[in-house]
Amino acid sequence: MTLNPTQTAARTAPRDGIRVLSFVSVLVAVICALPMLAVLIAALSGGTDTVAHLIDTVLGRYAATTLLLVLLVSIGTFAIGVGAAWLVTMTRFPAVKILEIALVLPLAFPAYVLAYAYTHVLDHPGIVQATLRDVTGWGPRDYWFPEIRSLGGAAAMLVLVLYPYVYLLARAAFLQQSGTTFLAARALGSSAWAAFFKVSLPLARPAIAGGVLLAVMETIADFGTVAYFGVQTFATGIYTSWFSMFDRAGAAQLALCLLSFALLLALLERIQRGRAKYHDPSRRSQAMPPIQLKGWGAAAAMIVCGIPVVFGAVLPIAVLLVMGLGSEQNLFSPRYLGFIQNSVTLAGIAAVVTVCAAISVGFFQRLRPGRLSNGSAYVARLGYAVPGGVIAVGLLVPFAAFDNAFDAWMRATFDISTGLLITGSIWLLIAAYLVRFLAAALGAYEGGQAMVHANMDAAARSLGQTPLGTLRRVHLPILAPSLLTALLIVFVDVMKELPATLIMRPFNYDTLAVQAYRLASDERLEGAAVPSLVIVAMGLLPVILICRQVGRKR
Repeated sequence: MTLNPTQTAARTAPRDGIRVLSFVSVLVAVICALPMLAVLIAALSGGTDTVAHLIDTVLGRYAATTLLLVLLVSIGTFAIGVGAAWLVTMTRFPAVKILEIALVLPLAFPAYVLAYAYTHVLDHPGIVQATLRDVTGWGPRDYWFPEIRSLGGAAAMLVLVLYPYVYLLARAAFLQQSGTTFLAARALGSSAWAAFFKVSLPLARPAIAGGVLLAVMETIADFGTVAYFGVQTFATGIYTSWFSMFDRAGAAQLALCLLSFALLLALLERIQRGRAKYHDPSRRSQAMPPIQLKGWGAAAAMIVCGIPVVFGAVLPIAVLLVMGLGSEQNLFSPRYLGFIQNSVTLAGIAAVVTVCAAISVGFFQRLRPGRLSNGSAYVARLGYAVPGGVIAVGLLVPFAAFDNAFDAWMRATFDISTGLLITGSIWLLIAAYLVRFLAAALGAYEGGQAMVHANMDAAARSLGQTPLGTLRRVHLPILAPSLLTALLIVFVDVMKELPATLIMRPFNYDTLAVQAYRLASDERLEGAAVPSLVIVAMGLLPVILICRQVGRKR
């Protein structure tokens, strides 16, 4: 068997460094697996009475609503993402260079922030319906208007913020395709649109499917939007069972149902990613020829690509600014500065811990490829498919049991009450963020690691460097841009994360996301606009980096 330079260097590496990396990787994998195992055990120990009650009452409704929401979001993100990606890649029209970047901007918005903005505009007391009644003289029951607080409204909000996943992956796939097959289809008499449906779309199918599955996983994990609109899904059911009904077994069993669906989606995404090898960009013989659009065709392309940007980014920002200026919330008050400090503290610590874990897992897999390292990396990636509410329940169940058991033992032995040592602490919340967002950090790290040739590891070893020394002196300097991107992505994801924060945050430790949700739940939408704007401003940082990368690939 022939070993590559990295494996050769690893065979001669000091075992202390290998043991450290092995221990950290396995520990990270155990932390990521713990919520799933805890949910499984708690659900199975809940008894059949709870299961029967759930089946008779809410399980069917939760399942039907969740599946319908997933279907609507899948169709919407596919149509907008693929259509926009094809237009900006394969055609030329006015403002195409601006739109190809602007189409990524809605990714900075949490869906629940869009829900607050559009409810303020489209709800019965909102600007649109109030103006309609003033102009026509109609009463509240004299006309029909689409209900924003509905399943369709929730799907629209999710589509507007999630289509960039499909757009980015589809655009990358279209850019990498060879123009030979497309030109051959045109030469055989197919129109441009027929060649797109017969050739380009099938070749890009794995990338598009991966983007749609990512959007679906975010959809089933969403809590803020569906909770605010009163749409009953598994995510809202878990929260209601845990806090409103105090039914821990019911919450665990609902979480197990959602977890099973999420892991199925993760498996499908992995299969699609593994099959995404229909073309080799290094071998393409001719670039895809862009089509110059003129007249009505150019105007239609601008409208099609501009609508998602306007409704997904421009209009919500304008509405939130107007709402924020009309509110009584003072962003610079000690109370709001406390929210910002709490959010930044959680996001900063979680980003650093998550990226360090990603480095450990990724470098160990590179240094010692095998069952242990590959298995640790696989388990670490599963957290992205697990909704925040499921992770929260999965971590609270075992640690609450440990805290209660330890407190009882201390009382019986030393007559001292220790209270809750771990449950309700900031560190358990950080662990939840680690589980949820480690896959994103691993993806960014592995993308940069591909630039580090295996011969560099062998050269470092021949110069006497240990594995950790090679990581510190060779890998980290080269990977600095990728690691910065990973830090920003995790930082902003934590700033936007709501269900796990809402369930697990320490007492009286509120964040911007929690404050926005609380104000919106009290129908104080203008007040909710202030923390929402801060969250969006933070979310623009990684999106700007992504936009720069999109621009470089043009």
